[in-house]
Amino acid sequence: MLLAQVALVSDVPELSFSEISRVAAALQKQATRDFTQAWGMKCTVDGFASLEEVPVGYWPIIVVNDVQGAEGFHTDENGQPYALVKYSSSWSLTASHECLEMLADSFGNRLVAGQSPKPDQGRVEFLVEVCDPAESAKFAYTVNGVLVSDFYTPRFFDPIAATGVQYSYTGALTKPLQVLPGGYLSWHEPVTNHWWQLTYFGQTPEFVDLGVIDQQGGKSIREIIDQLTPHPELDHGLAPSDRHLLAARQKGEETGKAASARAKALREQIKKLPRKK
Repeated sequence: MLLAQVALVSDVPELSFSEISRVAAALQKQATRDFTQAWGMKCTVDGFASLEEVPVGYWPIIVVNDVQGAEGFHTDENGQPYALVKYSSSWSLTASHECLEMLADSFGNRLVAGQSPKPDQGRVEFLVEVCDPAESAKFAYTVNGVLVSDFYTPRFFDPIAATGVQYSYTGALTKPLQVLPGGYLSWHEPVTNHWWQLTYFGQTPEFVDLGVIDQQGGKSIREIIDQLTPHPELDHGLAPSDRHLLAARQKGEETGKAASARAKALREQIKKLPRKK
């Protein structure tokens, strides 16, 4: 299996390389420890100081100030994936979301067959977007004090629910094809050739008919779906007072204190090491 190489890079002057490196390390740990066990994808996630420093062959996740509605997954003129993340108080959550979905479906067209959640439909094809059904910060978790996204496992597409099955990493999803508040699920209905969604952006879930999707412009299905679907938390970020963000920041501060204490201890130990004369 080829190794996927993801680059995290900022085009935002106020976002330091230190912060990029910290989030990249968290995404690498999430991908290696959590995601690979479920999906079998091997990757590296590295932080870079500028887009010019990203080597050829890496898939960039670029943090930008203003994307003007172009957030999310894209492919370049050679069909290679990249993602745009709007800088916000919770940009790491969005970066995690884009990273994991890029790993599960590198080119934005991966489909899995299954029974439609809409009662009057039969067999359909689901677009593999591993973070969308539980994309809200309510269901996120932290890695090294960094807020990252929950994601579903391949068992999410099981035909029936079973006890003891992990449908998402955090356990927030408790049955196949479940959509949690703030999330959505997309699929293709082959009889009519329409794309559909089950969205949960209001008080209750609802079915949305997106109609026929035209790929003649060369865009992937996921790129088109991203443009058609609102992502309030991902696109605009969490409010500074959001309790999930505050909890993540507290864990980040705790992680920072522990790291500083360890660094101090190491420096003191290094000073005491015997020197050659």
